Amino acid sequence: MGNRVRAMGITIVGLGPGDGRLLTREAWDVLNRAGTVYFRTERHPAVNDLPVKIIRKSFDYLYNGANTFDEVYSQITDELLRLGKETEIVYAVPGHPFIAESTVTRLAAEAEKAGIPIRIVEGLSFVEPSLTAIAKDGLDGLQLFDALEIVTCYHPPLNADVPVLLAQVYSRRVAGELKLALTAVYPNEHPVTLIHAAGFQQQRIEEMPLYAIDQSQKIDHLTSLYIPPLPLAADLQSLADIVGILRAPGGCPWDQEQTSQSLRSSFLEESSEVLDAIDNDDPDNLREELGDLLFHIIMQIQIAKEGGDFTLSDVIGGINRKLIFRHPHVWGDVTVADSDDVLKNWEVLKKAEKGRVSASLLDNIPNALPALAQSQKVQDRVRRIGFDWPAIDGVYGKLQEEIVEVQEAVTQAEKADELGDVLFVAVNLASWLGVDAESALRGATRKFSRRFRKLEEMTAVRGQKMEGLDLSVLEERWQEVKRIMVEEDGE
Repeated sequence: MGNRVRAMGITIVGLGPGDGRLLTREAWDVLNRAGTVYFRTERHPAVNDLPVKIIRKSFDYLYNGANTFDEVYSQITDELLRLGKETEIVYAVPGHPFIAESTVTRLAAEAEKAGIPIRIVEGLSFVEPSLTAIAKDGLDGLQLFDALEIVTCYHPPLNADVPVLLAQVYSRRVAGELKLALTAVYPNEHPVTLIHAAGFQQQRIEEMPLYAIDQSQKIDHLTSLYIPPLPLAADLQSLADIVGILRAPGGCPWDQEQTSQSLRSSFLEESSEVLDAIDNDDPDNLREELGDLLFHIIMQIQIAKEGGDFTLSDVIGGINRKLIFRHPHVWGDVTVADSDDVLKNWEVLKKAEKGRVSASLLDNIPNALPALAQSQKVQDRVRRIGFDWPAIDGVYGKLQEEIVEVQEAVTQAEKADELGDVLFVAVNLASWLGVDAESALRGATRKFSRRFRKLEEMTAVRGQKMEGLDLSVLEERWQEVKRIMVEEDGE
């Protein structure tokens, strides 16, 4: 007789979301025929309803000795692959094998590489009884996520315009971390629903505001969280859809007529209004002005999409790739000492990314920048190769020299040229002092404007007109205004 070929393979069975009532007929037959069943966890109600003749082997012991779930899942996968190479085994998991079961996705991928046959016996997932419990339609754009993945995000990848169902909210600690992550997308008061033991006789539903979810005393390993959409459309995709409607036939005639170039001036205007809101430290106005600017960005993208140039996904994907590539000290193994190192690396990576070497260090500085900002960017570029004064004293000396040359200038052209040199050196001084020249001048202009308005108000209260006052009187009141505003506002 020839050598007998040893059977091998792994059958993965879904135990469903509840007790034995919710097992499929196929799952019951497979488990009933199995001599030994490996369970990811025996903390599942269906396990107690299985035939007593089954030899049960659980991986629960691994959870106590591992530091992370990832470590547990790797150990389970490695052991099942070892066993599956030697014989046919049955591995049972809660719910459906491909819903929130990391071991199954890993196991299926690794088994394919190793040539180990895999059979999937489907089971009812937690999703169906959860939707039944809250009477919601799963095809209403429902998003499914693992709560343990969401808590690791600074901005969870959720579309707030459609409902969300989060699995594995298995403890109050997880719920606390989860609510903090979700407040990047939803307001604290947003109504949500905790679903406990969906599909069980002891099923419980708790409706509450988002901020209160970690206060529930009912949370355990069978708890999920349902989040309804925000009352008003608030996702980036919704804005893109609105802009698309405005540009489409039957939309808005004005929006339909716009081109990338025709929007240029209003784009600059909206950018300036954002800067005003920042300068005025006005969060409400900043929120509104950022919305206006975002509308312009989406309009530009929509126009490009209509021309076949690029899409919103291209824009977002491009900046995501760029940020990750240019921050190897965050997403890689590069070490930096300070922000100066970051900027040096940024320029090197920028050149490598574009696949070409610039002819000049000053290439790619936008001509549309405000003059002060453009000047500071130019000077900052050349400072990186040491083309600057060795000490700040040289800057002060040069500034005094340029002021003298302005005083000695005769023609209008000479005066303009020398004054430009004074401003250029003043910008260099700003860099030495670690000050943004554009913001500094904006701040000085804003301060002067507030003081002058106060002077106008003071003069009007005294029944006088600015135009008729002697300069000495105006100067005296100006000093009075300065004292008042320093006492009131500190400036």
